[in-house]
Amino acid sequence: MKAAYRHVPVLLGEVLDLLDPRGGEVYVDGTLGGAGHATAIAERLGPEGLVVGIDRDPTALEAAASALEAAAPEVPRVLCQGSFAELDEILVGRALPGADLFLFDLGVSSPQLDVADRGFSYHREAPLDMRMDPGERTLTAAEVVNTYNEADLARILGAYGGERHARRIAAAIVAARAKRAIGTTTELARIVADAYPARERGGRHPARKTFQALRIEVNGELDALSKGLEAAVRWLLPGGRIAVISYHSLEDRIVKRLFGELSKGCICPPELPVCVCGHVPVVDVLTSRPVTPAPEEVEANPRARSAKLRVARKREPGGASPRHPVPPGPSGSAE
Repeated sequence: MKAAYRHVPVLLGEVLDLLDPRGGEVYVDGTLGGAGHATAIAERLGPEGLVVGIDRDPTALEAAASALEAAAPEVPRVLCQGSFAELDEILVGRALPGADLFLFDLGVSSPQLDVADRGFSYHREAPLDMRMDPGERTLTAAEVVNTYNEADLARILGAYGGERHARRIAAAIVAARAKRAIGTTTELARIVADAYPARERGGRHPARKTFQALRIEVNGELDALSKGLEAAVRWLLPGGRIAVISYHSLEDRIVKRLFGELSKGCICPPELPVCVCGHVPVVDVLTSRPVTPAPEEVEANPRARSAKLRVARKREPGGASPRHPVPPGPSGSAE
């Protein structure tokens, strides 16, 4: 199973440039996975640094431990099973005073897609599961598909998957499950494909957006993202940096909104002669536009094609810029 977690980290060079890891810093990886980013960052921290890795998947933690030991055995590390939505509880439990670096690489990892029995892939026969932490969560994709009413299914597919044919697909699911429960990934994928207009069945698989929406619902990903990012900014030390790699517009919108709100100064109405709100900026946004993969990276790793990276830096208390700013990195392309 460890071998299944060998994967290429997305936007690695850009993450290293913008996070700018330095010797002795504390790095928290909220989505550790196979430690693709973490190993490269650990090598820059040195023995005085610390890696704190968090992942919901125990298999990922096992693989990450081996990868970090091989790449940077001298760097102390603490690996924790859990969701980054529980960041406050996890870091309090480790008695950390704060962190210099945070990274969130969102979405499902390549190994989870590639291991058929996890139920994330519409290409492979498997039970409809989609839980990132099977030992902790009870809600599965099968339960969503077989018990949610038609209106709720359509809402989820439209909101979380951006699926234009959400109502048609929801109706098809309800009609199919009236005959027998929908139990496997390929069975659901066929139902979705059959519900699609025939003229739109070419190109990418019709079930792609449906499976994305179900995964987000099963794992509570968007609520966890907002909670985890807000906690991470609180834990950042002055001058600390936070990077987020998102893979669809809903995630990116949450990151952009939060960074934008935290980077604002006075929010008083313009007609007031003096500031009465007392609002000061908490972060500086280092990426005016999201950083996206170069064509060469997308060609080598097609799953990186939708990735967007945003990075911010914590200000000093009172809203002052840090004394040691991070050198500007690539600004990326706008979307």
